[in-house]
Amino acid sequence: MIERKFVSENLKEYLIKEYVNEVLKRAGQSNVKLKKTPLGEKILITASKPGLVVGRKGENIKLLTTQLKKRFNLENPQIEIEEVQQPDLDPKIVAERIATTLERFGSGRFKSIGHKVLEAIMKAGALGTEILISGKIPSSRAKRWRFYQGYLKKSGHIAKIGVLKAYTVANLKSGTVGIQVRIMPGDVELPDKVELREELETIEESEDIKEEEITKKSDEKSSKKKETKKSEPKSDDSQAKPKKKESKKKKEAKK
Repeated sequence: MIERKFVSENLKEYLIKEYVNEVLKRAGQSNVKLKKTPLGEKILITASKPGLVVGRKGENIKLLTTQLKKRFNLENPQIEIEEVQQPDLDPKIVAERIATTLERFGSGRFKSIGHKVLEAIMKAGALGTEILISGKIPSSRAKRWRFYQGYLKKSGHIAKIGVLKAYTVANLKSGTVGIQVRIMPGDVELPDKVELREELETIEESEDIKEEEITKKSDEKSSKKKETKKSEPKSDDSQAKPKKKESKKKKEAKK
């Protein structure tokens, strides 16, 4: 019984997410999260165009809440909207953008669309990107076109955690076209990354200290030399006086 309850709840969450994605497909919707609160279910939607999600005087949100109550038997669904700070680094938004442009202008300009999207992602600060467009483009035979730029991990622990992935579909006259986007953002910490630390400031400080020590030592040596020079003539006079006394005594002895 408990397992069935968990399965039914997870399936309900999945269906709610899919429904919200379909309704807000053109609004730049990125992610949908569900949370249970004492007041009711809380639905958090992140989108690049929150104005389209809200609508005029909140019409779209009101319609969404009423439809969620009817379809999924939610008592009091509370919808919150967050704006995506960098939409060019979100693979879901990028994939939906490519799909909408292909549906609007057709498959004739798919290469220019792919290259423009690549440039926008790299300018946003990504380390590497990859876009795969597979389907009947531009001919009647199905092909896979790959657009890539930068450095992207394909295997290992970082490929699972650090690389962001998204997949969507564009419905064209020739058939359905699959769009897969992979982005590795610039804030990912790579284990094989090596940085050279420059300690120019510490070296300059140590050189200054050495120069000061050398100047102090040279001043001490010069002062010592001056003292020795001053003390030397006094010692000669003291030695000369007893020599004169000895000469007088010798003269008296001779007499």
